[in-house]
Amino acid sequence: MAKNTKNRDHQAKKSMKINTIHRRRLYFLSLFGLAIVIASFLVMRALDKNINLYYTPTELAKQVISNKARIRVGGIVQQGSVVRTERLEVFFTITDLDHHIQVKYTGILPDLFKEGQGVIAGGYLREDALQADEVLAKHDENYQPPKGSRHAS
Repeated sequence: MAKNTKNRDHQAKKSMKINTIHRRRLYFLSLFGLAIVIASFLVMRALDKNINLYYTPTELAKQVISNKARIRVGGIVQQGSVVRTERLEVFFTITDLDHHIQVKYTGILPDLFKEGQGVIAGGYLREDALQADEVLAKHDENYQPPKGSRHAS
């Protein structure tokens, strides 16, 4: 009988040791899983702030956007729509050939800005027009070196 008691005590100690190992392993895996979740959340939040998406005029017409929200609108500068004033104000229309939006910008426009060319304007909606504080001109993918350079063929 003493042998059985000794054997049971040994099995109980072994069982407690195994439970302790399992508990530590579970604790470690739980902390590791929590760290992965927190890291994923922080990465997604950082990426969300750095992604610069823009609306087309058609998408903008379908949505209600607060005039306090900064937005970006992309499309083509409509032919004949560019009007410049003496105070560096420029008025133009961005279109996607279905809808259009008026844009007012004060400042110097990029060199590639011209009618019929792609553009992205960022700013705030004011009375069905975009008050832009940033204008980016798109260019086509066909690079051509300046004429007269040694790289021109």
